[in-house]
Amino acid sequence: MTESVIQTGAIAPADRFEDLAYRKAAWRILPLLLLCYLVAYLDRVNVGFAKLQMSDDLQFSEAVYGLGAGIFFIAYFLVEIPSNLILHRVGARLWIARIMITWGIISSAMALVSTPMSFYIMRFLLGIAEAGFYPGVILYLSYWFPTHRRGKMYALFATAVPLSGLIGAPLSGWIMSAFNGDHGFAGWQWLFFLEGLPSIAVGILVIFCLSDRISSAGWLTREEKTLLQTRIDAETAGHQTHSLKEVFLQPRIWLLTAIYFCMIAGFYTVGFWLPTLIRQAGVSDVLQVGMLTAIPYAAAAMTMILVSRSADRLRERRWHLALTAVLGGIGLFISATWSDNFTISMIGLTLGSMGAMSTLPLFWSLPTAFLGGTAAAAGIALINSWGNLAGFVSPYLMGFLKDTTHSTTIGMYVMASALFLGALLVFRIPGKLVNR
Repeated sequence: MTESVIQTGAIAPADRFEDLAYRKAAWRILPLLLLCYLVAYLDRVNVGFAKLQMSDDLQFSEAVYGLGAGIFFIAYFLVEIPSNLILHRVGARLWIARIMITWGIISSAMALVSTPMSFYIMRFLLGIAEAGFYPGVILYLSYWFPTHRRGKMYALFATAVPLSGLIGAPLSGWIMSAFNGDHGFAGWQWLFFLEGLPSIAVGILVIFCLSDRISSAGWLTREEKTLLQTRIDAETAGHQTHSLKEVFLQPRIWLLTAIYFCMIAGFYTVGFWLPTLIRQAGVSDVLQVGMLTAIPYAAAAMTMILVSRSADRLRERRWHLALTAVLGGIGLFISATWSDNFTISMIGLTLGSMGAMSTLPLFWSLPTAFLGGTAAAAGIALINSWGNLAGFVSPYLMGFLKDTTHSTTIGMYVMASALFLGALLVFRIPGKLVNR
């Protein structure tokens, strides 16, 4: 069905038909991708829960834990760009499935860790296996949804992170409490083994259920395919064409990378240290830590959706991103300053989670607003790989400072400052470029 036929009202008004087509696409794509990211994030950060037992069992210092948690992102950095280029070439269905199955196997094998070196090696291999998943999905969604719809799509996808904490935190606490000592294995070993299995199962599901492109979606009608592809083609035609070399030489790409680095520093401070910070506030029982950890994640899930919907509705990205980053920084500052007061510390951690986690879907509306094709595949991977080095710096620095000062306070101040800096850098991006 052509655009002109739609506009005559033969079937429905153009905007009504288009909205229904995009809702149909969203309902077929997003639940599966959200499930993928939910188990991905759980496997990435369950080391934060395992630490509550593993560090004592294996005599790991805070610096050893921080290095092991962060070395994941060194591997991520090395492999991410080629991984995203492969996905762009071979299709998301097979490549995302490959990523998930391999990282599920490695995550379960984390149960065999016994020394600092084996811990580093397994975390490094996990980073290699998972590299390309997140930027691959960001790229994949840009194949389906135009710029003014992506903020909401990215937010719905990214809610997997707080949902992973909301579901995974109590689950992780329960596994470590209920299975500790079962068949001679510690609770943290059961945690790694059991939580790696769903990734393998979901990876197999992706092979059968995910469509690579609009043209290959058997659940769309010919008319819906034509309309959705026309929208994407029209927007892509407005993108500047860049070679792979030009992508690496664009100052704007490196500015976005710096912004993302600051946001990720705050994001993974929450992801890797939240259970420790709650225990530091006075909660000793691992199951209670799991239940309390779910509170900041639940608040973050709601904030993420509401703020992203507002950004899409108003077609405004920069202020939304900057203010959520500031909120995250204020929350981390509060939790650090009043770490000896459980109630105030929890309020701070909740605000920090709401702000820091909500920055991610808002951020990815920026580069995808002006990058397309191979440039998008390389640019997104470049930003994500370099920016995610903060995922190495943040936990390692936190661990080092905690070993040195016997407190997480200074580390939390540093991460809060990173979020404030990122908020300022956002305004170096021209509004007319990203607020279309």
